[in-house]
Amino acid sequence: MQNSMNNNQSRYALITGATSGIGYELAKLFAKDNYNLVIVARNEQELQQRATEFKTQYGVEVVPIAKDLFQREAPFEVYDEVRSRGIQIDVLVNDAGQGQYGEFIKTDINRELDIIQLNIASYVVLTKCFLKEMVARKEGKILQVASIGSDIPGPLQAVYHATKAFVLSFTEAVREEVKDKGVIITALQPGVTDTDFFNKAEMTESKMVQDKSSMSDPADVAKDGFDALMAGDDKVISGFKNKAIVAMSHVTPDTAVASTIHKQAAPVDKSKER
Repeated sequence: MQNSMNNNQSRYALITGATSGIGYELAKLFAKDNYNLVIVARNEQELQQRATEFKTQYGVEVVPIAKDLFQREAPFEVYDEVRSRGIQIDVLVNDAGQGQYGEFIKTDINRELDIIQLNIASYVVLTKCFLKEMVARKEGKILQVASIGSDIPGPLQAVYHATKAFVLSFTEAVREEVKDKGVIITALQPGVTDTDFFNKAEMTESKMVQDKSSMSDPADVAKDGFDALMAGDDKVISGFKNKAIVAMSHVTPDTAVASTIHKQAAPVDKSKER
């Protein structure tokens, strides 16, 4: 019993984007389940605050790593730092992601290239690095935070939706490759969630964001993802409404889906509110 307890207490979950939103809620769930944490984000001060919070509240070890995953070398540096500390990652959670709002011909290409680096390249690098170790041990879990945008076109968020389509396709393919190697890989697909994502994307005037009643609670989304990963599910769409949206998109012509999403994503017409 003592050996089992020691093994249980030495488990580590690495979570990117762990200082806010869905990543923060996932970090709490893993800490509550007695996982030590490696938390990754850009802001050193926020990381230290969260590290103190998790240590105090859950009594787990927390290793904060401040890295800007917009930078090409950053995910490699995260992996190298974890290795240098002699930490074995039992669960990898790729959560960090951002978007940009607006018509593609008007948006900032350099910002979009950063988003592609964060939403795609950092997922690929961290997954490859830690998956190799998990396969060698024949044990491990990976949660990839995708989006219902993985399944539907996203006018006014063209690059973001495309990055999440990549994440879902990538996750499904790699999952098939390692299905007999003891590793579980799960995709979490949230819809519109009440996080800071929309402020960073400069999307707060969008109709879908203005309708607060339709937003999911990040704690609920995280719980859906955590439970699906622990159950070994291939993917989970968080929320009944989001399940219905994706189901409808599969039987509706893409042009009609794109048109509907375009209208929902459009800015609120302030003139009609007067």
